[in-house]
Amino acid sequence: MTLHQIEVRATAERYDVHAHQIAHEIQQLPSKHLPSLADQTATPSLPLVNTSQLYRITGDLSNEQIQQLLAELLVNPVIQQATVTTDAQNDANTATGHTVDVFFHAGVTDTLAESVISSAQMIGISGLDHVETGHRTILNPRFSESEAHYIAKAVLFNPVIQHYTLSTTQEQQVRSQELPKLTPVEASSDTDSIDNANPAVRTIFISTMTDEQLLEVSRAGLLSLNLAEMRTIQQHYREAQREPTDVELETLAQTWSEHCSHKTFKATVEYREVDHNGNTVKEETISSLFKQYIVSATDQVKQDWLVSVFSDNAGIVRLTETQDVAFKVETHNHPSAIEPFGGANTGVGGVIRDVVGVSAQPIANTDILCFGPLDTPADDLPAGVLAPRRIASGVVSGIRDYGNKMGIPTVNGAILYHPGYTYNPLVFCGCLGILPHGSHPRNVEPGDLIVSLGGRTGRDGVHGATFSSGEMSLEINTQAGTAVQIGAPITEKKVTDVIIQARDRHLYHAITDCGAGGFSSAIGEMGEETGARVELSKAPLKYQGLAPWEIWLSEAQERMILAVPPAHLNELLEICEIEEVEASILGTFTGDHRLTLTYDGQVVADMDMEFLHHGIPAKTLPAIWQRPATSKGNKAPTSLETDIQSSLAPTLLALLRHPSIASKEEVVRRYDHEVQGGTVRKPLVGRSGNGPGDAAVIQPLIEDDPTSKAGVVLSNGVNPLYGKIDTYHMAINAVDEALRNLTAVGGDVARTAILDNFCWGNPTDPEQLGMLVRAVKGCHDAAVGFGTPFISGKDSLNNEYRTEGRRLPVIPTLVISALSVIPDVTPTIDMALKTPGNLLYLIGGTRNEMAGSHYGEVVATDSVAQLFPQTSVPQVRIAHAFQTMKTLGEAIRQGLVRSCHDLSEGGLAVAAAEMSLAGLYGATININRFSIQDGAALSTAATTVAKLFSESATRFLVEVTPEQLGAFEKYLNANKVEEFYRIGSVTNTSRLVFQNGDEEELFSLGIDELQTSWKGGQA
Repeated sequence: MTLHQIEVRATAERYDVHAHQIAHEIQQLPSKHLPSLADQTATPSLPLVNTSQLYRITGDLSNEQIQQLLAELLVNPVIQQATVTTDAQNDANTATGHTVDVFFHAGVTDTLAESVISSAQMIGISGLDHVETGHRTILNPRFSESEAHYIAKAVLFNPVIQHYTLSTTQEQQVRSQELPKLTPVEASSDTDSIDNANPAVRTIFISTMTDEQLLEVSRAGLLSLNLAEMRTIQQHYREAQREPTDVELETLAQTWSEHCSHKTFKATVEYREVDHNGNTVKEETISSLFKQYIVSATDQVKQDWLVSVFSDNAGIVRLTETQDVAFKVETHNHPSAIEPFGGANTGVGGVIRDVVGVSAQPIANTDILCFGPLDTPADDLPAGVLAPRRIASGVVSGIRDYGNKMGIPTVNGAILYHPGYTYNPLVFCGCLGILPHGSHPRNVEPGDLIVSLGGRTGRDGVHGATFSSGEMSLEINTQAGTAVQIGAPITEKKVTDVIIQARDRHLYHAITDCGAGGFSSAIGEMGEETGARVELSKAPLKYQGLAPWEIWLSEAQERMILAVPPAHLNELLEICEIEEVEASILGTFTGDHRLTLTYDGQVVADMDMEFLHHGIPAKTLPAIWQRPATSKGNKAPTSLETDIQSSLAPTLLALLRHPSIASKEEVVRRYDHEVQGGTVRKPLVGRSGNGPGDAAVIQPLIEDDPTSKAGVVLSNGVNPLYGKIDTYHMAINAVDEALRNLTAVGGDVARTAILDNFCWGNPTDPEQLGMLVRAVKGCHDAAVGFGTPFISGKDSLNNEYRTEGRRLPVIPTLVISALSVIPDVTPTIDMALKTPGNLLYLIGGTRNEMAGSHYGEVVATDSVAQLFPQTSVPQVRIAHAFQTMKTLGEAIRQGLVRSCHDLSEGGLAVAAAEMSLAGLYGATININRFSIQDGAALSTAATTVAKLFSESATRFLVEVTPEQLGAFEKYLNANKVEEFYRIGSVTNTSRLVFQNGDEEELFSLGIDELQTSWKGGQA
C-alpha cells in the first residue's frame, strides 16, 4: 500500500476564494492577539493567506490512475493545479510562511472522502483502500508562530471534530492538537462495579448504589437523567432481580430525555403569579402544558382540512382534493454552538428527514437564526464559547450546503442578533413537503421486517439527544464531542428518491427517521405497540470498533427505518440497488411488546416497552412569574423634545442598520430559492432585487392536476424583545406577526395552521418556567382567537451556558411558523412600491406601545423612559386582528391591492423605507392623517415618535391604485374594518418624505441613503 498526498490549489490568487474568506475572518479577530496586523508599515511579500485542498489516498494505484483521478475528479484545470507526493517523498510544499494542515479526528465522518471513493469506482479505479481529506492554509510569514497558533484555533479548525498541525518554513518540528478523549458510561470510580467479561456489553451494577453514585453514572455518561429517574430505573431492575446493561441504560436515557419525551411540557406545574412586591395574586396547578394549552387549542378550533396533528414527524394538512402538504420546524441549537457548520447542516438534514418520514417529497426549506452581536470580541467570551461571527459563518454555510445540494429551495426565514444569544445561538430549521392524500401508512404489523435505508452508522451523533437535553459548559461540550453529527446531503437525496418510489408502490407499513437517538428512538417508537427484535451486528458501520450501545444510539445522519412486509422486500431492494442506497434488514417487529436487542446472537438488551415508554416518573415543577411594576416616570425635558425632532432621520437610518432589521441579502443569496421552479414569491423582491419579502409563496407541481394553481404561503413570527417584559404578549404577537406576514402577500388567515418552537433556559428554575407558562398561555389564546390550529411543534429547553458558577440562559424565544393554503397563487403580491401616483393606506390602529421596541434599541434608554413614562408592549386585539387580516387577504386575492407590507420592527417608518428602497420609488407620507389611539397624555415629540416607530400589532402599509380606491375602501367598510387611513402616495422621485400636515415636512431621505444604511448593517 502506498500513501499518496495530493495538494490541489488555485492557479492564481483571485481564484482562491477560501483564502479571501479566511483573510477577512482574521482581520475581524482582536488586534491584541495579532500585533503583526497592527503594524501598518509592514508590506507583506505574499498575500495574507493561501489555501489548498489535501487528499491522502492509500492504495495500490499506478501513476496513470493517479493522473486519471486528478484529471477527472479532483482538479479543475481552468483554475487549479495539483502536486502529488508519496510516503517515500517529502511534502512538496515549499511555500514561505506558517503551514497549517487541518484533518478530521479518527472516526469523524468525512463525506468528501466517501465521495472520492465512490466516484473513483464509477470511473473504473478500484484500488483505493482509504481516503481522508483536509485543508492546508499557509499564513503570511509576518505572523509570529504564536500568532499562527492563535489564528489556527480561532479560525481554521474546530477541536470538536478536527485537529491541526503547524509547521514553519524549514522547521522540522510539528506541533499538533491532542484529540479529545471520549468518556464512557461508568457506574462509579470503582471499575470493579462494571462487568467487563464480555467486551460487547457491560453490566452496570446500580442496585446497591447510593444517590450520589446514581447521579455520577448519569453525569459521567452524559445521560441527563435526574435523581428521581435514576431511582426509578434502579427500582425497576431491583424488581426484575437483575442489573441493566449499558445498552438498556443508554436506551432509557434517550427515551426519557427532555429532547425526546418533552417531560417539562408533560409535567405538573405549580404556577404562581406575584406582583412587583412579591405578593401572590394568582395560583393554579397545570396538569400538562402541552395538553392543557397546545392540544386543547387545536381541539377547540379543529378544522376539517387537518390530516395529522401531533402524532407524526410533521403536521399534515389538505392542499387539494388529492394532495396534502406536511410541515415541520426543528431546532439544532447545542450542536450548532460547538460545531456550527455540522450542527446547522444536520439540523437541515434532520428536518428534511422529518418530512420524508411522513412519506412526503420535500419542496421548500425555512430557517430562523439567532446569534450574538457579530462584533463581540472573542476575548470577552469564556473558554469553550465560539465567537458569534464564527458561529454565524458556520451556520449559514451549513444551511446552504445541505439545502442546495439536495435541490430544495430555502424560501423564508429571519436572522436576529442579541446579546442573549451569545452563549446560546439558536438554529430553527423548517421543511415543507407534498404527498398524495392518504399515502402515508402508520400501521406496524407483527412480522414486518425492520429495514434500515441510507447512511452507515458511526460514532458521530452519539449522545445527541441527551446532550441537547442539558445545559452547556466547557466540560460538557468537550465531553460531548461525538454528539456532533456530520451530514451527507447527496446520500439523503438518494434515500428520499427511494422512499417516494416505495411510497407510491405501497411497499411499507410504516416509516420514521433515525433522528435523536438513532435506531433507539426510531425502532423503539415504531415498535411501542408491538415489540421488536434487532440484531445490531446487521447494521452497516462506517468503521469497526463501535460498541453495541453506540450502534444503537448513534444519530449518524441520512438513515430511515421502514416496517416492510416480507413479500415486498425484494421489490424495495431492487429500488435501492437502482438508486445506489444501502439497505439492511436489522430484525423483525414482534407481538411480544418487548424490545430485544442482540449482538452476534448474544442478548444485550431485553426491555419491557411499557416501562421504556411510560415508566418515567412524572415531574412536578414550581413556576413563578412576577408582574412588572407600572412605571410612572418623569415628563421629558424641553431639550429632549427638541433633540427628538431633529434626530428622526438619523434614527430611521440607525434602525435600517440595526442587524436584526438590515438587509440579509448576503446570506439569502447563498441559498438557492429558485430550484424546483415553484417559488412564486421569493425572499428578496422589488426592482432593486433586495426588498425583504414578507412571506414565501410556493406553487408545487401536482402531477395528477398540472393545471392546478393551488399553493402554500409560508411565514414566521418572532419577537424576543417583548419577552423581556411579558412572554404572554410576546407569544400572541409572534402569532400575529406570522399571520400578518402571510396576509401581506395574499394568504388566507382562515385557512392557516401554525407551529410552535420554544427555546428556553433551565425549566427547573421557577422563574424560567414561569415565563414559559406565560408564553404557552399566550399561544393557546392566540390559536383559539385566530382559529389557527397547531399541527406540530418542538421545545428546546436548557439553553444555558454555565461558566465559573454563573448560569447564562438564552433570552426566551418563541418562533411561530405559519402555513396557509390558497387555491390560486396568481393574485399574490409583494411589498415593493409599484407605480407613482398610487395611494398609500395605513391599515390598523397605532398605540403608545413602545416597550420592547427596536426604537429603544437604537436610542438612549433613558430618553425612551422619559418620552413614554407609561407604555407597554403591543397588545393584540385578537378578534379585531382576525377580521382585519381576513378582509385584507381577501382584498389582495381579489386584485384590489398593488403592494402590501406588514409593520413590525421599526414600525411605519421602517416599513415605508423598505417598500421605497425595494421599488426604487419615493413616497410622501403624512402622519397627521391618523392619531395615536391612547396618546392623549403624550407630548408632541412622543406622539411623533410613536406614529413613526411604534410596533403596534396588526398593521399594514398598503398601495392601491386611484382607480381601485372606491372599491378598496368599500370592501374594508363592508367587512367592518374600522381602522384604515389614507396617509400618502407613491412619487416618481428618489426621496421618502414624512410630513406632519400637508405642508410641514418632518424629514426626508433619499433612496440611496436608505439603501446605504439598509446594506450597511447586513451580516
